Formats: sequence, C-alpha cells, structure tokens
Amino acid sequence: MTMAEYKTRAETTHNLRAEMMEEEEEKNMHQEDRAGVSSAGYTVRSNRSRLPLICSFIAIVIVLAGIAVLTVWLVYRPRKPKFSVVSVAVYELNATASPFMSTAMQFTVVIRNPNKRLSIFYDQFSAFVSYKNQAITPQVTLPPLFQESKSTVALSPVLGGAQVPVAAEVVGALSMDEAYGVVGLSLVLTGKLEYNAGTIIKSMGHYRVYVRCDFFVGLKKGFSGPMPLIGSNYLLCRVDV
Repeated sequence: MTMAEYKTRAETTHNLRAEMMEEEEEKNMHQEDRAGVSSAGYTVRSNRSRLPLICSFIAIVIVLAGIAVLTVWLVYRPRKPKFSVVSVAVYELNATASPFMSTAMQFTVVIRNPNKRLSIFYDQFSAFVSYKNQAITPQVTLPPLFQESKSTVALSPVLGGAQVPVAAEVVGALSMDEAYGVVGLSLVLTGKLEYNAGTIIKSMGHYRVYVRCDFFVGLKKGFSGPMPLIGSNYLLCRVDV
C-alpha cells in the first residue's frame, strides 16, 4: 500500500467517524427535546388536573362559611328595638319672633329590647323635634347606652332652649294649632346600634337606626308643664334599622 492510499483511507475513516458522531449527537438532541416536551406536557396535564380540585375546595369552603353564618343568624335572629313615647312636657313654645322659634320640651322615651340572646349598644344618637317636617329644636347628642337582652330602659332628654329659624308658614300653622288646643309633633332620633351576642360572638354588626315618633299633644297657649298625649298614653314609634 502506497503512502497516498494510506492517507486517503485514513481520511475516509476519519470522515466516517465524524459523521457517526454528528448523527449520535443529533439523536441525543432529539431525545432530549422529546423528553422536554413530554415533561412540559405532563406538567400542564398535572396543573389542569389539580385545577378542578382547587375550585371544588374553594366552593366547599364558601358553602360551609355561608351555612355557618346562616345558622348563627337563625339562632340569634336580631330583632329591632321598640321605641315609645309615654309622656311629654312643654316648657316653652314661642313662635312670635318670626322667622325664629324658641322651644323647650322634655320627652320620656321607653326603649324595649325584644331579643332573648342579644344585647344592644346605642352610639352616636341624637334627637330633635319637628313640626310639619321642619325642625323646631336644635339637634341634641345623647350619651351612649348599653341595653341588656329582654330589658327596658327609659330616656328623658330635654330638647330646645335655643332659637331655630323656621318658615313663616310653620309659625302661622303652629299658632292656629295652639288656638285649637291640639298640636301634632314628631320626635326624631338617629344614630347607630350594635348587636352583641356575648363572649363567643361579640358583635353581630353595626346598623344605622332611624326612629320617628308622631303624636298629638293637648296644648294651650300660655300653659307649660306635662301635656296629655291625645289618643293614647303609650305611643309606639316607627323604627327603621
């Protein structure tokens, strides 16, 4: 064998080996790509298979929470308090200095908590007197009040004392009612209340409350002191919670 033939054969062998190595590398790369795609597909399928389980778990938690809240509500079932006016005293009702009115009144208001398991805390309460839907006394802030379950408390706020601007029609109508001897008034109370269920469930929520007591009093011009409630000695009020 000549030197040239030997070199040619060696080069051929080298080229064959290089081609075999390239083919081997390509096979390895294809296998790695297939493995990566297979792994990614498995991950996607795995995540997709977990999604319904997670949604089911969340739905179960929401349903159980709703059932618990409904059960607590049905057990305690908050009922709004009952307000009533039992007596009225008028010490001043001066409508001569139009367009201002000077009034001084005292009311005895009875509050009944009808709930068996819930106490009530009243806060940010204020009161004023209106005549024909117009305030004739300044708004007075009342102190906070805590009321036990199935209990009754009485308040006797004094309202008025300062002049309040009113319309001329209100002054004229009030003068006519005084001459007739019967005056229709409204006691309005607004504020917040909170239902308390004891040590386990301290609060059942805060609520705005609006109380309006409409009544007629026997009032003669020039008289002052306790005035009779016309039609009833125990007047229930409208309560909106």
